[in-house]
Amino acid sequence: MISPDLSVRLLHTINVVVPLVFFMASVYLFLHIVFARFITRPDSPVLWFFSVVTGPLTRPVRAFLAPGTSERRIRLVALGVYVVLWLGSRILLVQWLGSSIR
Repeated sequence: MISPDLSVRLLHTINVVVPLVFFMASVYLFLHIVFARFITRPDSPVLWFFSVVTGPLTRPVRAFLAPGTSERRIRLVALGVYVVLWLGSRILLVQWLGSSIR
């Protein structure tokens, strides 16, 4: 049987980690969008970094969009998805676990 202390720690970790991961994904996608707008060199190491970091984030979104959709639109849609997941996870976890502010 799981001790009460362990289950509280596990629930607290889930309450922190899940929204944090979605928030970090949103920040990286936002930064990629901003830097892609201002850096025009295709061989830029900054754009390479962001394409490597955000590639796994845009891949699931790309599967749902029409073939030939521009990279800019894919990143915007992915940003919207991850912002909704971030806010949705915060709302659902607060309702499920109760408010962490006491």
